[in-house]
Amino acid sequence: MAISFDDLGSSAGLKSLDEYLLKRSYISGCQASRDDLLVYLALAGAPSPDLINLSRWYSHITGLIESSFPGSPVGVSLKGGAAPAPAAPATRDVPPPAPQTPDDDDLDLFGEETEEEQTAAAEREAKVKASAKKKESGKSSVLMDVKPWDDETDMVKLEAAVRAVQMPGLLWGASKLTPVGYGIKKLTIMMTVEDELVSVDGLIEEHLTEGPAAEYIQSCDIVAFNKI
Repeated sequence: MAISFDDLGSSAGLKSLDEYLLKRSYISGCQASRDDLLVYLALAGAPSPDLINLSRWYSHITGLIESSFPGSPVGVSLKGGAAPAPAAPATRDVPPPAPQTPDDDDLDLFGEETEEEQTAAAEREAKVKASAKKKESGKSSVLMDVKPWDDETDMVKLEAAVRAVQMPGLLWGASKLTPVGYGIKKLTIMMTVEDELVSVDGLIEEHLTEGPAAEYIQSCDIVAFNKI
């Protein structure tokens, strides 16, 4: 099924894309594809930090693109507009070619690789496999929904109770309030955790839905969980 976004140059368009990415790590499928590259190139630049889901996705795709070009930049200035596309030769009732469907397993975001690029990719893959154990003890980015007991719950105090939970390896990030109906709002908040030091399930069960914070918090749901 085709995916469509309206006017990514407007605030409304960016907000719609941010909401679309609330429960998704990528534009389509479960890994980066040309759909992500197409949307990335349609954006004028890095989105506002207030757009939590879009900012998370934009940073991740930027990292993938930068890893595909390991050389150090010297700085390039581009002047004028893009070169006009050449006019298509006249044809007589020739049907257009069928669009190519990218393979979801293909992580090449920029077309066919050269032999040097394939060699570099193989070397990177070997390094990744060799350091897999080390990466398992890295960091994770977590997006979480925190739901109050009712519409009378003080959401300012609720967020303060959440951020009051401090421990080694835990860093709270941006947050926003999202209406869920009947005058009730939920707190959507980002956090970065060191996997060896912080258990997200333990954080929720022992510090958020139990203890002082439980006065304000009814439940917590993990919306997105990504390794960094």
